[in-house]
Order: sequence, then structure tokens, then C-alpha cells
Amino acid sequence: RIATSKASKSNTIITKYLFETMKLTIATLLLGSAAAFAPNQAFVARSSTAVYGTPGMDLSGNNWQPDSEKMGSTDTGDYFPEGYDPSEQPGFSDGMMGSQEMLGGNRSGPELPGMENLGEDAVMMGGIEVNSDIPAGMEFIPASVPDGSFEFQVAGTSKGGETVIEIKPFCMGFEDYFAAFTSTSHPTLKVSPCAGRMDRRGGESTFLTIACEPNGKAGMFEGDLVINLPEDNSKLSYKISCKAY
Repeated sequence: RIATSKASKSNTIITKYLFETMKLTIATLLLGSAAAFAPNQAFVARSSTAVYGTPGMDLSGNNWQPDSEKMGSTDTGDYFPEGYDPSEQPGFSDGMMGSQEMLGGNRSGPELPGMENLGEDAVMMGGIEVNSDIPAGMEFIPASVPDGSFEFQVAGTSKGGETVIEIKPFCMGFEDYFAAFTSTSHPTLKVSPCAGRMDRRGGESTFLTIACEPNGKAGMFEGDLVINLPEDNSKLSYKISCKAY
């Protein structure tokens, strides 16, 4: 019994000691957690008041607004100066003639002294010459697909007839051309002029006259008209048909 009593008393003391230790541990943990959420004095904002300017200065700012009380331009156009009078200003055409104004507005006269009769006794030398003859050895071969066709009629018993065809320029510059019927064409068909200069693209058209002299014969006379442009390395080909009745 004595041994049992001592053991029970010893257990009670140990239990009490453990309970007190646990209380201290819990209290320490609670205090540490609360301190984590406490404000740091080093970062506490402090209010301060600063005074700028001198006593009596208006620090409210500029509260000016346009009359419309809306955002917009407040500039006023000053196209003419104050007191502007159009009748006292130079005219619109004043000074346009420059130094030629002394001639009374007549600019048909010479602009340089000593050239009053320029062009009256001038002699033209050189210039552009157009070859009116077809170069020797030039071949006139029709294209497999003609660029167009023309038909006209003549009386077989007459001296013949003619028609005029229009060819619009298509080259970038002026080009010499040579026109003739192929060797397989009917001999009664002729073209004139056989040579000339074609205008550049957008310029004036070239007109060729096609004539037929049936010499009393009747029938359908056909031929291939070829227009060579050697400098442009190109050609045109037309189918010509003339009905002699």
C-alpha cells in the first residue's frame, strides 16, 4: 500500500507539471501570433501639413471656362488685319507680267533684244526625215491570227475604188512603219502610203488608203496587208477583202 500511494503521488506531480508547461507554451504561441498582426511603428503614416507660397496667395487654381462651358477652340480667325480695305490693296493680276508689263501687256514681242525677226529669215537644216522607200529585202509575212479585217466593194467595170482604214498607235514612241501586201495577195490590191511614221501611244491615228483596180473583172479579191515596225520589232496584219461586181 505504501508503494502504491507513493507512485500515485508521483504521477500527480508529473501531471501537474506537464499541465503547467502546456499552459506556458500555449500562452507563448498566442502572444507571438498576436504580435505578427500588430502594426509596425516604423511604417505608421504620420500626417504633416506644409504651407506653400506667401500669406494671402490664392492657391485655388484657374477656374476660367469658355462661354460655351464646353471643350473647344477659342481662337478667332485673323485672316485680314484690322482696318483692311480691299480697294486699297494690289489687284489680283498686278505684277503677273513681271518685267513685260512695260510692253503694255503684249507678250507677242521678243523677250530678248536683237531677236525681233526671229524665225522670219530662218533656214531649217537637218531635222527628222522619213524614209519613203521600203528597205530592200524586207519581208511581209502575215500573222497566223490577223489583227483585224476590212471589206469594201467596187464596180468591176470602173477604174476601181478605195477605202481608208484607221490604225491607232500602240508604241511607246514614234516609230517608222512600212506597209505592203503579201506576195500571195491579189495583185489588184494596193496600199498607200507604203511608208511613214506612226505616232506614239495616245497620239494621232495613222490612216492608210486601200485601193482595188479590178480591170473589168468581177469576183472576190482578197489579200493580207502587213505593216512592219522594224525599230519596235513588231508588226500588224490585216485581212482585206474587196468584192468586184
